Amino acid sequence: MSYKHLSLEERHYIEFSIKNEMTLTKIAETLGRDQSTISREINRNTGLRGYRHKQAQHLTQERHYRKSKAAKLTDDIKKLIEKHVNQDWSPEQIAGRLEKEGVIKLHHETIYQYILADKRSGGELYKHLRHQEKTYRKRYGSAHNRNGIPNRIDIDERPAAANTRKRIGDWEADTMIGKNHKGVFVTLDERKSKLRLAAPVASKKAREVTDAMISLFHPLKRFVETITFDNGKEFAFHEEVGKRLHCDTYFAKPYHSWERGQNENANGLLRQYFPKSMELIEVTKNQVSEAVHKLNSRPRKCLGYKTPYEAFVEQTSIKKKTLMGYALIT
Repeated sequence: MSYKHLSLEERHYIEFSIKNEMTLTKIAETLGRDQSTISREINRNTGLRGYRHKQAQHLTQERHYRKSKAAKLTDDIKKLIEKHVNQDWSPEQIAGRLEKEGVIKLHHETIYQYILADKRSGGELYKHLRHQEKTYRKRYGSAHNRNGIPNRIDIDERPAAANTRKRIGDWEADTMIGKNHKGVFVTLDERKSKLRLAAPVASKKAREVTDAMISLFHPLKRFVETITFDNGKEFAFHEEVGKRLHCDTYFAKPYHSWERGQNENANGLLRQYFPKSMELIEVTKNQVSEAVHKLNSRPRKCLGYKTPYEAFVEQTSIKKKTLMGYALIT
């Protein structure tokens, strides 16, 4: 079994336990960790004011950054970076992809600095960056600090049942943007049945996106166990969603869109009806519902050629006509 880094929640528990004079053995037993892991964590991350979970998290992230920054860029790695930059990939996307493929773990700042060095040498890699003329800001720390998402829980903490698609009720959420950023859809996808829900919203503001999600989920809220979001600010009110629907909320790692692969793919299917070249500002709720209904009525190979409607009904007590009727009026 591979080692898994301590989460912020585990560090919080360690801080609480130390203050209550709990033994290392008991802490390790409660968290399901080796005692050596707990001992090393406390020794490495205790400051002048004792062990504090947020400080411990920050120190760990800083060490991770320094380690990745120090990674040597071999000629082969440089060729890969240049290849992907020429494909208009961002430093974040390149770093994420190289890590995903098991090539190397790099901080995106390392890649950006390589691009700047190329520019100083007369190279043109920088021309493939989206914001060539803007100052690039280093981004350290957690996604909480970058995106203003309070109490963000990483996808690593999501229960195994959600990861393996063994149950109904684990959803992925995203937004779909129209041409020239005119018009927004909220999109929701159930991982096991492939059922899709969607609705247009007036803007990408967190308040409007939150209200739309709660409205979409309300008739099916007893079939909502978890929701996994990307790291957009429009999902900053995820705690309200979780409270209203009595579910847990999680976030994919930044720049790891493949961790919500189903939602990304389903957005691609919806583009058949609302292509990227189309502004979405004038699209009506009925138009979105009709397109979603068509998607939910298509047989899917991954479902043994059942439709998402059929797969969802098979796993729940809801009637097919009720589900189809609901989907058409959302």
